Amino acid sequence: MSKKRLHAMRSGVPKGNAELLLAEDVPALGKQGEIVRVKSGYARNYLVPQGLATIATDENKRMVERHRVRLAELQKDRIKSIRNLAEQLSEYSVTLEANANPEGHLYGSITAPEISKALIAAKYDISPDQVRLEGPLKEIGMYTVKIHLHTDVETEVKVWVVPTSST
Repeated sequence: MSKKRLHAMRSGVPKGNAELLLAEDVPALGKQGEIVRVKSGYARNYLVPQGLATIATDENKRMVERHRVRLAELQKDRIKSIRNLAEQLSEYSVTLEANANPEGHLYGSITAPEISKALIAAKYDISPDQVRLEGPLKEIGMYTVKIHLHTDVETEVKVWVVPTSST
């Protein structure tokens, strides 16, 4: 028996095309958990030895499907909790004090980090990059600010900018 045939038998990769289950994302081939067909040499010499893929047996396919179902359920629960947070945020308003001149123009401006800090103080875990401003707030007044929570979930929060009270 030739060395090549013996090596092919040891690796478990059949001759011709091989059906593999990707263990990792492989550029230009597929994402983790996908089943792909590749040349047996590519499978035997690169994908399987590097731990990027394994032979797609019926048992492996069933395990991946169970894992996908579980991930889908977790994602569904996560989206539900994010939508709940969005509903709570839409009913909340933030009041921020800033130094302003008599005409109502701020000496500085209100930006996403200040809004995020106020929301965190109110027990809403919102990072500055989730606050979507069209520009810094430079005047006294009420603003509606978008909060991006997820690719599918966005909400708005009212931000009141008031002059600093002098004592």
